[in-house]
Amino acid sequence: MSLQSVQLNSFQLTGKNALVTGSHRGLGAAIAVGLAKAGANVGCHGRDRHPGSACDEISAAGRKTFYFSGDLADSNVPASLIEKTIAEFGSIDILVNNAGVIRRTPAAEYPAEFWDELIAVNLTAVFRLSQLAGRHMLQKGTGGKILNIASVLAFQGGILVPAYAAAKGGVAQLTKALANEWASKGINVNAIAPGYMATDNTEMLRNDPDRSRQILDRIPAARWGTPDDITGAAIFLCSSASDYVHGHILVVDGGWLAR
Repeated sequence: MSLQSVQLNSFQLTGKNALVTGSHRGLGAAIAVGLAKAGANVGCHGRDRHPGSACDEISAAGRKTFYFSGDLADSNVPASLIEKTIAEFGSIDILVNNAGVIRRTPAAEYPAEFWDELIAVNLTAVFRLSQLAGRHMLQKGTGGKILNIASVLAFQGGILVPAYAAAKGGVAQLTKALANEWASKGINVNAIAPGYMATDNTEMLRNDPDRSRQILDRIPAARWGTPDDITGAAIFLCSSASDYVHGHILVVDGGWLAR
């Protein structure tokens, strides 16, 4: 086998079982479909009662899938999600913590319920899902991959998003903390920090001519990112190609932080 073949095979996920939270649409859907096309069976999740197109695309790729509806603000949902994945696939080898919400309000008027919701969904659920998946991976003894979706606001404070910035900063530190404990056990814990992406979460910004222009003027790539821009990075961090990558926050932002 040629060196090139070995290198390409290291990005294959055939035989792996994955769960991607928040995969009804947007970044999560693109990641879920990308993992399936690389060979993994992929469970999808969202708050909507009915699945989006990701499950259909995963099935069309010849992989197993399911859809689980649940609000991660509910502390019972993480355990149910992990249990469902193991029941459907027999194991969980890859966990992608993508689900997240954002609420924009000036800090002085920021409602307590917004803060509680964002910390619950964007940080507490990430820990609980990682803890449960990690426990399964440790017991199985064959390692695994946990990929968290952070944000460039893990490095910056943002505007009008105090809870979101706090939670994403927490996700970055949680990624490092879990990597410190589990790297020697063959479990890779890493994160992707997307920049400004064209998703539902940024619709308000993209529809504001002044704010949109300010953002685009700072991005060296001169465009908003798309969900497909995240897929390659996700496949890398969920595959054996990244076996010596631990506790890393991979920024995918069109150069935003370099400006």
